[in-house]
Amino acid sequence: MATPPVAPSQAAAGGNFEAPPPPAMQPPGTDMTGICFRDQLWLNTYPLDRNLIFDYFALSPFYDWTCNNEKLRMQSIHPLDISQLSKMTGIEYMLSEVMEPHLFIIRKQKRDSAEKVTPMLAYYILDGSIYQAPQLCNVFAARVGRALYYISKAFTTAASKLEKIGYVDTENESETSEPKGGKEAIDFKEVKRVDHILASLQRKLPPAPPPPPFPDGFVPPTTEAEKEPENQQTAEPQPPAVDPIIDQGPAKRMKF
Repeated sequence: MATPPVAPSQAAAGGNFEAPPPPAMQPPGTDMTGICFRDQLWLNTYPLDRNLIFDYFALSPFYDWTCNNEKLRMQSIHPLDISQLSKMTGIEYMLSEVMEPHLFIIRKQKRDSAEKVTPMLAYYILDGSIYQAPQLCNVFAARVGRALYYISKAFTTAASKLEKIGYVDTENESETSEPKGGKEAIDFKEVKRVDHILASLQRKLPPAPPPPPFPDGFVPPTTEAEKEPENQQTAEPQPPAVDPIIDQGPAKRMKF
């Protein structure tokens, strides 16, 4: 039977060597959706099941060493014992869904009492690789921003093409006034009417709504567009924001 790995503090107590320092702690709520963690040596040694999955998760940079689960590990108590966690307050991790041995979902939450908990973040372990699930507000903000970007770009392209059609050379006006055989005459009044409709729709198009407020302690990722001065305006609309699902899917994340 495989022996589960122990915490660094427990390993130091059982031997004459110093425990290795834990991984660098990330600020609470740090967005780490762009990376993934996988320890192939651990996976070759221990099975992935509901009894050992938390020990594997504790090796990743997503783990908060100040959580209540770590306090239980130091007391040789199973870190997912709900009877013990319900008596404590603070940050904790819970195993919410399990599909052994392929998928495990761990939820990070803040416990205020035995009955009151506030979800903060979610992590999923897919075939041994650990990922941070993107927050719903980030997904909505990225999808809405991307949709408005392409709508604005479509209106800009349509308006520019209609302007080119509306410009008629005065010297060739007499030639274009007589319809040629096999070609349909252009109704410039209709062109101006459509141009006016598109311009009015573009003016009425509301700006992108602000994203929902972030949870307490969440640090939103900064983009290069936010670092540029606000007074720099370009003729082309700004490219859409990074989509946490499309642009940062499991296959596109940096291995850690």
